[in-house]
Amino acid sequence: MTVAATTSTTTTTASTASSSSVTSAITSQQFLNLLVTELQNQNPLDPTNSTDFINQLTSYANFDQQQTLNSNMGTLVSSLNSLLTLNSSNYIGQTVTAKTDTGTLKDGQISFGYSLESAASDVTLSVKDSSGNTVWTGSGTTISGTNSFTWDGTATDGTQLTDGGQYTLNVSATDSTGQSVYGYTTVTGKVTSIDNSSGTPMLNIGSTSVSTSNVIGVTS
Repeated sequence: MTVAATTSTTTTTASTASSSSVTSAITSQQFLNLLVTELQNQNPLDPTNSTDFINQLTSYANFDQQQTLNSNMGTLVSSLNSLLTLNSSNYIGQTVTAKTDTGTLKDGQISFGYSLESAASDVTLSVKDSSGNTVWTGSGTTISGTNSFTWDGTATDGTQLTDGGQYTLNVSATDSTGQSVYGYTTVTGKVTSIDNSSGTPMLNIGSTSVSTSNVIGVTS
């Protein structure tokens, strides 16, 4: 009888440990089925310890609450994404200014902008194509704060580049001591559509996509 009792205790303990370890990998129904089966097959001479039973019920309660929380969070995230997409659609047809250094050549121009943290003694601007080749270089205004630069799509050799290409503006701005005073670059253009394929609403300005969080100005 002593041997049987020892075996039963060992089995019960193993079952408890197993039950605690698999709660994250099974469904609520499966967990309840295991619990009921354990109670039905326990040794009448050595029933499941009440503490172990309470621990198993607690594990089930925590597991069930976690499953419900995960489901609710998923629903909340989905609703939030839908709301963000709906709000982003209000940008369509609007002209926005967003923090980005890349724009799409349209109607023979790109409206860039750049911010300087303080007045600069020298500002050099360079425009590169999508392959990283420099197609234009020139100087820019040195005023502290916001500066605008509209590139006319003409390369250094005088060639008029074709609409639709993406070009990046690089800004080098230094003060009288040689320290950089460059802040950030912007592009201004009309929003033509919204792209939510990545899960985050992106505004399309020509072939350029920008996040709504980078928008710093909107005009009709």
